[in-house]
Parts: sequence; structure tokens; C-alpha cells
Amino acid sequence: MAQLTYKPINLGRRVVWGGFALLLVFAPLVFNSGASLSLLSQMGTMMIFGLSFNMLLGQGGMLSFGHAVYSGLGAFFAIHTLNLMAGGSLWLPVSLVPLVGGFAGMGFGILFGYVTTKKAGTTFSMITLGLVELVFASSLMFPSFFGGEGGISGNRVVGATVMGISFGPQIQVYYLIAAWLFLCTIAMFAFTQTPLGRLINAARDNPERAEFIGYDTQWLRYLTLILSAFFAGISGGLSAINFEIVSAENVSAIRSGAVLLFTFIGGIGFFFGPLIGAVVGVFLTVVFSELTKAWQLYLGCIFIAVVMYAPGGIASILMLNLRVLKFGFYKQLWPRLWRVCATFLLAMLGVVMAVEMLYHLQGDVVSANEMRFFGFLIKPHGVTAWLVSATLFAVGAYLFMRCKAPFVATWGDINAKIEAEMQRVAQ
Repeated sequence: MAQLTYKPINLGRRVVWGGFALLLVFAPLVFNSGASLSLLSQMGTMMIFGLSFNMLLGQGGMLSFGHAVYSGLGAFFAIHTLNLMAGGSLWLPVSLVPLVGGFAGMGFGILFGYVTTKKAGTTFSMITLGLVELVFASSLMFPSFFGGEGGISGNRVVGATVMGISFGPQIQVYYLIAAWLFLCTIAMFAFTQTPLGRLINAARDNPERAEFIGYDTQWLRYLTLILSAFFAGISGGLSAINFEIVSAENVSAIRSGAVLLFTFIGGIGFFFGPLIGAVVGVFLTVVFSELTKAWQLYLGCIFIAVVMYAPGGIASILMLNLRVLKFGFYKQLWPRLWRVCATFLLAMLGVVMAVEMLYHLQGDVVSANEMRFFGFLIKPHGVTAWLVSATLFAVGAYLFMRCKAPFVATWGDINAKIEAEMQRVAQ
């Protein structure tokens, strides 16, 4: 006789996924300009790319410097598919073109992954670095497929419209990317709950023990890389539809390094970390690059700060603060926290002001008499502006050092209480 079992509904998980879906649906209603929609579309493709990369780094402990190979080659196959569709040689809905990129990425994952996953650790990283340089060099050697330095362009508006959807307007492209992002996010999260997902965690943490109980760690790495390459290829296919051009930059080490930086900034130890990293990274590279010439300096400083002071990324900072909020200690922490943040921002304001004045003086000598900084007109060649910058930094740094010690003491005391409470509940 079968027994009835009760399995409680995971309400929290449903709320999170529902909130994520609503965010994707209503985001373009708030940010509805053409530039905002383009930015959101780039964030969506980078989110898929970052999540696929984190399948290797965060879940498998495989630091790859060549993940752009699978995304870029998937993008090339997708753009060629669009051109075949436009020429009448192939019929396929545009909404399914990302699958072409996905299967292309998977195919190259099967091909290249068999070699790269033979070794783990540093050896794996160096092999992937050599691989991305090899593919990048090949992109200039075979112009018939890669298009040479100019790349391959296409047109995403092909075939008859379905229900008025032609994917010409950017809003339609955004919703296509959002739909694929939601599906891919669910699929990659489901992977973490599968036996393979748990075993690749074991191979990451203790490969000797995983082999001792009978599992081939090389095979685990290989299968994970194939799946990761599939999702990377989907992100490449969506990028091809979004930009309607694919070039050698798509398979370059620069793009591989970018996804590494973004994923690490977001947090490789958390599933949603790459989502945060993609938002921050795309915002810095797209928006900041228009506002300041020093955007790469700021991106590098943020990455160094995360590595040194928050190895778990922005996601770890959020989760630690949510834990404090959950246990009811945030009222005790908040007065210390806002003082530390405010004084730190004051000191950084002085540093940013000095950096912007230096770039202004070196980059544009003709108009170096004055520049605009946060709405104020300042003169970089004068002494006053530099005195203001130094004063902001000195006052901010001094106040920060004064506020840091009480904050650290309060933070340590609160976390000690939380650990004690957790141990008491566990007993």
C-alpha cells in the first residue's frame, strides 16, 4: 500500500523566481529609452554568459581564460544562420537562432573540452588561454567564415512577422533576450541540483576523494564544460541578434577576461553572483566609458578591492547584511555602517576628482582650462581644485579611520552573536 508523503512548498524560492520574472517583464517599462533598452539587452546576454562561466569556475573550480571561444563561435554560427535565412536557403524562426549558437558552442565544447579538461588547476587555465589565442588568430586567417577584421554582419528582420513581431524594434529584441535569460537561468540552476552538479562540486573541493569513491574527475569536468559551452553559445547567438554583427573581438582573450572580472565581482560562490556582476560590469563598460576616460582604471580598482576585501563578491556582502537583518541586529549595525560608507565615499570623491583632472590635462590640453565634475565647473590647471581634491581625500580618510574601528568591533560582535544563535538552534 502506497504511503502518502507531505512535501512543503518552497515558498521563498517561488517568490524569488517570480520576482525575477516580474523584474524582466517590467524593467523596460521603467527604462524605456532606446539606449536603456540596448543596455538591458547587453546585460541580459552577459548574464547568461556569466552564469555559464560560473558553471566552470564557481561550481567546478575550473579557471578558464578562453570561455569566449564558445560564446564567439556560437555567435558566428548564429549570424551565418541569419544570413542563410535572409537568402532563402534556410527557414528558421529568429527566436530559435540562439539554439544554433548553443549547439555550435556545445559542439566546440565536445571538441576542445576533451583536450582542455585532461588537466585541472593551473594547467587547465593555461591550455584555455592558448586555445583562445589560437581561435583568435584563426579568425584572421579564415576570412570566409570569420569575415576578417570587419567581421560578419546580418539582418535580424527576416521572414514574415508573427503576431506583429519582427524583432526590428529593440523592445522586441529585449524580450527575446529576457525569455532566453529566464529559461537558461532556470536550466543552469537546475543543473546545480543534479547529481552531476553535486559531483562537480566534489571534484572541485576534493578531487582525490571523488576519484577514491569511483568517479572520473576528468569526465566530470568534460561534461560540465560541454553544458557550459552550450549556454555560452546561446549568449553568443543572442548577442549576434542584438548587434547584427560578429567580429574577431567575440572570440578574443579580452572578452574572456571581461566575463572573468564581471563574474568575480558579482561573486563566484553564489548562483546569482554572475547576474549582479553582469549588471555592474556592463554598466561600467558601457555607461562609464561614455562619461569618463578612466573607466578601465575604476573597473580595475573595483576588482582589486573585491579580491582583497570581499573575495565572495558583491553577493557575499549582500548575503552577510541580509543575515544580520534576519537576526534583528541591523538597528545596532546601521549607525556604524552609514558613517563608514559616507566617509569612504567622501575620500573616494577626492581621489576621483584628482584622477579626472589628470586625465583631462593629459588628454585634452587645448580645453584644459576648465572641466565639469558632478555639475561643477572646475579648473584643473589651478591650485584651488587640487587643494579641494586633497582636502576631500584627507578629511574623508581621517573620518573613515575614526569610524572603521567601532564598525569592525560592532560587526564582529554581531556575527559572534549570530554564530552562537545558530549553534544553539542546531543543537
